[in-house]
Amino acid sequence: MSRVISKVLSPAMQLWLRSQVEEVETLEISIQGSDRQILKGHVSGVTLNSNQAIYQGLHLGEVQLKGENIRINIGQVLRGKPLQLLEAIRVSGAVAITNKNLQASISSVLLGEGFRGLLETLLEHQGISDTDAFLEKYQIDWQGAYLDNSYFILQGKLTDNGVTQPLTIKAKLTLIPPQTLQLSKVKIQGIPNLDSDNIERFSVDLGSDVSINSFQLDTDKLICEGELLIRP
Repeated sequence: MSRVISKVLSPAMQLWLRSQVEEVETLEISIQGSDRQILKGHVSGVTLNSNQAIYQGLHLGEVQLKGENIRINIGQVLRGKPLQLLEAIRVSGAVAITNKNLQASISSVLLGEGFRGLLETLLEHQGISDTDAFLEKYQIDWQGAYLDNSYFILQGKLTDNGVTQPLTIKAKLTLIPPQTLQLSKVKIQGIPNLDSDNIERFSVDLGSDVSINSFQLDTDKLICEGELLIRP
């Protein structure tokens, strides 16, 4: 390993990565590049392996990522300043999430926003245009999320005028590479005057920052492989 990597860049990158997460059980990184390249602010590649990381309340199992052609503020790093990305980079790799991870993440802001977005999309497919006004009538507390073979099941409690009842959303998940998630056999139970029987299937666009190559949904684990754009 070069002297710049071992003495300067590796500790700075470890510190930067740990600052991006709330907690991580194990974190291993491998940096590729010559001293000459790195002193110009160019890192040929970085490989990352982590286990049980928490990012904005989202619990992740195993994470394996690789990034190439990374531009960093090496001049400032050499003067003891924090490492920063100077350009957006695409990282490739795999992430594994278990039912235990999902349940531990149930109160995260990221997951909560995702659940609400899913519910709004389902309501739109029911012909409800003003989903915000519709949902304002209820208080929804999400309490559980888990995988069951090819199905995703979300459970919570819905309170309407002081009356609380169970709320369940169940859907079969299928990936249409690279950026489309298809939900089929959708069932919603617990929202008054809502019938989900007419929702056969619909697609969710994951956005241009994501490119998924494979999506393996086992009994209690989701393994996702693909690419993600990380912006400075």
